[in-house]
Amino acid sequence: MKNENINANEVSRRSFLKGATLAAGAMAIGFPSILNAQTKGPLNAVVIGMGGRGSGAGKDFLEAAKIAGVEAKIVAVADIFSNQARNGVRAYGVAENKCFSGFDGYMKALSEPGVNYAIIATPPGFRPPIFKACIEMGKHVFMEKPVATDGPGCRIMYQAYEDAKKKGLKVAAGTQRRHQASYVDLVKRIQDGAIGDVVTLRAYWVNGGPIWHRGDRGETTLEKQIYNWYHYIWLSGDHIAEQHVHNLDVCNWIMNDHPVRCWGMGARQQLGNKSGEIWDQFAIEYEYKNGVRMYSYCGQIKRSWSSVSEAVHGTKGWANPGSRISVTNGENIRPTLKLDSNNAYVQEHVDLIRAIVQDKELNEAKNVTDSTLTAIMGREAAYSGGDVNWDAILNSEFKYGPDQLYTDASKMVFGDFRTLKPPMPSIHNILKNPPSVEVA
Repeated sequence: MKNENINANEVSRRSFLKGATLAAGAMAIGFPSILNAQTKGPLNAVVIGMGGRGSGAGKDFLEAAKIAGVEAKIVAVADIFSNQARNGVRAYGVAENKCFSGFDGYMKALSEPGVNYAIIATPPGFRPPIFKACIEMGKHVFMEKPVATDGPGCRIMYQAYEDAKKKGLKVAAGTQRRHQASYVDLVKRIQDGAIGDVVTLRAYWVNGGPIWHRGDRGETTLEKQIYNWYHYIWLSGDHIAEQHVHNLDVCNWIMNDHPVRCWGMGARQQLGNKSGEIWDQFAIEYEYKNGVRMYSYCGQIKRSWSSVSEAVHGTKGWANPGSRISVTNGENIRPTLKLDSNNAYVQEHVDLIRAIVQDKELNEAKNVTDSTLTAIMGREAAYSGGDVNWDAILNSEFKYGPDQLYTDASKMVFGDFRTLKPPMPSIHNILKNPPSVEVA
């Protein structure tokens, strides 16, 4: 979300190709280096998902292109809803006939001649099929986080990641702390042994809540859910995935790994009289394969204390990886690294653009999918009241969304879709007793 403040102590809401034919031909004969040859532009981008984050991410891209000295423009936008798609005229000066709407709008935008850069800012549930389509069509991608809401969606992401590697495509994700100077500096120092061996980690996204709610609008169940997407698991992944994934990603980054199992609890306390399925608080304990534990807390309920931060404790000290390292001997280490932009939302696009024009390796799809699945695993542990492991969640066949979402989302249509009762521990268990999910 664009208005997130990623300061650990504060809490708030956050010619490139000579022609499309040449690019397609290069891919067909197996020479992806032609697609990634050094160039000064132009970058022709599409923005898919024109809500608040889509409007912000496109502007970040344009600012980043100026910093990188590359010609860039947004040539088309897409959104399921026509009124939001038309925001492309106001936000980016896109011609109205290039503001595509409907479930197939993203395919129309990606099919525009010369498009080589895609920005995916849809609700998370739609990101796996759209990312897959981008890679199949040979586009470099910036995508917001999280990138899926269940195991089947994550499997789509992992396969598309492998396909992107084979094609030499560049991918960046909206886990912007990986592009923030203070984090880049201090995480490297931690990994280099500044606090010794890591003993334990902590991750917080504890807001003063409650979670915003748009209310119910639209004629069909599916339309109402998409308008109010944050409150449905298949669309947002619950706030442990939609927001807290940032903090979980920092912990995974420090560990250079993902947890293998977890257990935890949570509740739906202040949302009981509102439509939707998600909870408003989670407390999860994760275990990495080397035995290190990470303690995760996220909540959006009224409280006098709040924090968005991470901490890591080692045998020689501890660190807040976004601001300082404190060594046992009393030494305090502050970050000194400087990047092109003080705005990490812009820097992530700078890094992607430079990777494209200089043909440098950059593919963050696996990292962000790992962190997304970390959040999903924690969510399911709390929902079920059980101890769950990584492989079981990754290989789960249960789909929170409509079946068509996982095969060809462009062919979805508005209609009625199930409303899931808010998960209850010991009752809701996608691994042992999956709830019924039917499309009417």
